[in-house]
Amino acid sequence: MPIYMDRHDVSEAVTAELIAQLHQADLKVQDQFGCRGLTYWFDDKRKTAFCLIEAADSQAIHDMHKQAHGEVPHSVIEVDPNIVESFLGRIEDPEKAKDTKLNIINDPAFRTIMVIALSPLTPKGNGTPHRSPSNDYSDRVLEVLNSHDGSLVKQTGDQFLASFKSVSKAVDAALEIQAKLKKDKHDNVLVKIGLAAGSPVTKKQLIFEDTIKLAERMCKIIKGEIIVSSEVKDLYKSENSNAFVKGRNVSTLTRDDEQFLNHFSDFIESTWTNANLKVDDFSKPMGSSKSQLYRRITFLAGKSLNAIVKEYRLSEALKLLNKRSGNISEIAFETGFTSPSYFCKCFQKRYGYSPSDYLPTPAE
Repeated sequence: MPIYMDRHDVSEAVTAELIAQLHQADLKVQDQFGCRGLTYWFDDKRKTAFCLIEAADSQAIHDMHKQAHGEVPHSVIEVDPNIVESFLGRIEDPEKAKDTKLNIINDPAFRTIMVIALSPLTPKGNGTPHRSPSNDYSDRVLEVLNSHDGSLVKQTGDQFLASFKSVSKAVDAALEIQAKLKKDKHDNVLVKIGLAAGSPVTKKQLIFEDTIKLAERMCKIIKGEIIVSSEVKDLYKSENSNAFVKGRNVSTLTRDDEQFLNHFSDFIESTWTNANLKVDDFSKPMGSSKSQLYRRITFLAGKSLNAIVKEYRLSEALKLLNKRSGNISEIAFETGFTSPSYFCKCFQKRYGYSPSDYLPTPAE
């Protein structure tokens, strides 16, 4: 059966003991609804609880909670238990909780999410296209994550995704990763790190979706080597005598910046394939004049809007080329370029290689 995680937003009066009682009430009636409660998390600071339950569907979970105690969840999403364990460290009750009669688990599911994004730079001299840069950094990244109690959730060719229970350890790990990779980095790979914090279940359909998306967007758009969300900065300061790291190419966003970034990224993600997209098209959806938008984008990204759109298209084209998804002309038009020749010119200038260098030769 599928496994679900639900979210309960509770009142200030709710305690870890009460949540444990509600969980025990669920376990008493779960068989009636074909459910199996695996474990739960409770965040006393933020007054949220999250249950991990095996069930036929989300309606069975609502029905079970309603029958057991009436506290139905505010959101329910289907999850992969392996991903849950990578983010949160467990999919069953912790051992120390099993020995208590009430089984009180006062363990928040709130996490700091780290995205390490790798993108090719124009190479100096001859070489071959960089297809999976993350492989070059795996050992060093994993070493730092392990030493700071971080958990690697996922690794792809151009990205690492990690989870931290401690925001201070997440920031310290980012600084150490930055230092290690800069010390012996490859000249043709840019490394950026985004740090955001949040809860596993929101109104979205994937676990930590909002938090991951913000961290990825910070890496993709915002200037700087390490980019930190407003919440990560505030939490770090609360744990470190109101002090925050200075310099070292660390950029921090305000909540207003994050709202702007998400709005801006939503629009790009819905329109970037349109070859007729113009700068003027952004003004109305963003609620800004052309000049206001230019100043805001330049301040946050350090580059023009046209440059951001072109970079976005080229990065998507690079992914398609590495997947060998179509020929050069098909990829050029699919990624919003007006002609294959213009696409090849832009690609060569950005990456130092022709798009054809990424496609298989007849021998392959």
